[in-house]
Amino acid sequence: MEVYRTADTAFDRLPDFPWEPSYAQVTDPDGGALRVAYVDAGPADGPVALLLHGEPSWSFLYRHVVRVLTDDGIRCVVPDLVGFGRSDKPVRQSDYSYARLVEWTRELVLDHLDLRDVTLVGQDWGGLVGLRLVAENLPRFARVVAANTGMPTGDVDMPEVWWRFRRAVEKTDDLDVGRLVAAGCVRPMADDVRAAYDAPFPDERAKAGVRVLPTLVPTRPDDPASEANRAAWQVLSTSDLPFLLAFSDRDPITGPMEPVMRAIVPGTRGLAHPTIHDAGHFLQEDAGDELARVVADFIRR
Repeated sequence: MEVYRTADTAFDRLPDFPWEPSYAQVTDPDGGALRVAYVDAGPADGPVALLLHGEPSWSFLYRHVVRVLTDDGIRCVVPDLVGFGRSDKPVRQSDYSYARLVEWTRELVLDHLDLRDVTLVGQDWGGLVGLRLVAENLPRFARVVAANTGMPTGDVDMPEVWWRFRRAVEKTDDLDVGRLVAAGCVRPMADDVRAAYDAPFPDERAKAGVRVLPTLVPTRPDDPASEANRAAWQVLSTSDLPFLLAFSDRDPITGPMEPVMRAIVPGTRGLAHPTIHDAGHFLQEDAGDELARVVADFIRR
């Protein structure tokens, strides 16, 4: 597998992101290894929050959340998905699949780090991957926070705004990752923050994961990932694992998933599900402190 590894110097000027990365090896389909980066911050004996980012961001997205949670005594593990951030980036789009993203993440957090009693916080693809992890490894998880995410099966069409996003990512000659993240926020983004989202992707060879992930979202009932996602929903629909919904008020892409989860997942019942106000798709960027307080209160309860 041909891999692009972003130079460390690309990450020299990250605002409000003081944590040094740790690294682990996960297995690639050719029998080799991929280097996966993650931040492990906070007290080693604290309750564990697994913070999973989505497309096209990386662990930098959670910087405000990590600061608040670690100050509250919570250990934060924040991986960069393969293809993103400081993790290795296969350069062929055919090297990515939904199943591989789930397995690479599982190998890191359950095999290498051996995390237990985990609180998942998943947004965007962090939920697509994370909810599969939860359903397929239920005893390892204590609770879930689903934030602007879902787990499509292809049985219901995606909204038109998502299709426009997918077409833009697939066809744009020079893909501007920082601009994509800024477009998913409702609050102004500083230039150095936007540059930090661009940092992992200094040339087009690094962007295969960014370009291919929208095409891996199941959009038809017979998609390769549809059956596994249906099986995951079946597990979640019969589990009483506490399941908090923390959606923002201004995300047209994932907003419709919130009432679906309320109806399907028993673990949502009896909880006060907050709405994060004045926040777009990337609510960690728009309202990271508020999201963090929601997560910390949920864990402490």
